[in-house]
Amino acid sequence: MVEHEARRLDDTFHALADPTRRAMLRSLSLHECSVGELAAPFQMSLAAASKHIKVLERAGLVRREVKGRTHVCRLDASPLSDIRDWLRHYEQFWSERLDVLEDLLRADTAAPPTPTPPRRKGRAR
Repeated sequence: MVEHEARRLDDTFHALADPTRRAMLRSLSLHECSVGELAAPFQMSLAAASKHIKVLERAGLVRREVKGRTHVCRLDASPLSDIRDWLRHYEQFWSERLDVLEDLLRADTAAPPTPTPPRRKGRAR
């Protein structure tokens, strides 16, 4: 079970690691697209686009349906919730550090200004 979840996370992170695949997901978040529509903004071959889509399918982020000669792709965002859950564990560390930063900034604005040392006299450049 844990191994399956780890594999799914690995596949999802792998799919999201590529900017082309992230852009394809963004397009699919707006509406379903054919493989040709997904490939068009990148000036890539259909074969190259299909390889990217297969990575997205393996991660479970894209579902493909064949309608005649057209392959229509749809976003399935459910694997992203696994990523959110994984990141949520680390969120506590960000929150603690942001709280420390906030305390430092409040202390800095509350403290009187420190005098600046006098400038050395010399030749101007």
